Amino acid sequence: MPIPDFIAELRQFVGTRLLWLPAVTAVVVNEHERLLLNHRADDGRWSLIGGILEPGEQPADGIVRECFEETGLTVEPESLALVDVSPVIEYPSGDRCHYLDLVFRCKPVGGDAHVHDDESLAVEWFPLSGLPEIDEYTRRRIDSALADEVATVYQRRGSR
Repeated sequence: MPIPDFIAELRQFVGTRLLWLPAVTAVVVNEHERLLLNHRADDGRWSLIGGILEPGEQPADGIVRECFEETGLTVEPESLALVDVSPVIEYPSGDRCHYLDLVFRCKPVGGDAHVHDDESLAVEWFPLSGLPEIDEYTRRRIDSALADEVATVYQRRGSR
């Protein structure tokens, strides 16, 4: 799975050391109250759509780009639902990252969801009451985006 060119260049200097990177995640819910998930190629887990922001990229533009790149689906961000910090992610290469994760609730506005790159084994819509096994971090992001509150949730140390 390719990493952005600017990260590959940075890794030449810092090796596999822990990086702090801005990222976006989409909680995409359609008109039938079904949630879009991808079955990741790197770790085989079901996850939300998302990725690393490009230098200077606006977060809302980044989530639209990531959704299209990974699923072929055009989305419209409806709200910024959560600002959070990911757990440390360690990749098979040994690279380690912490992500400042901006989680958007999005609605689909065009296209049909399908595997659109090599990051996913599958892309599927799930009823909210019948999600596959997901980790606690993914669950927190989904719950925040689906809450009836309009305000963005800001995670604070000890509030998990």
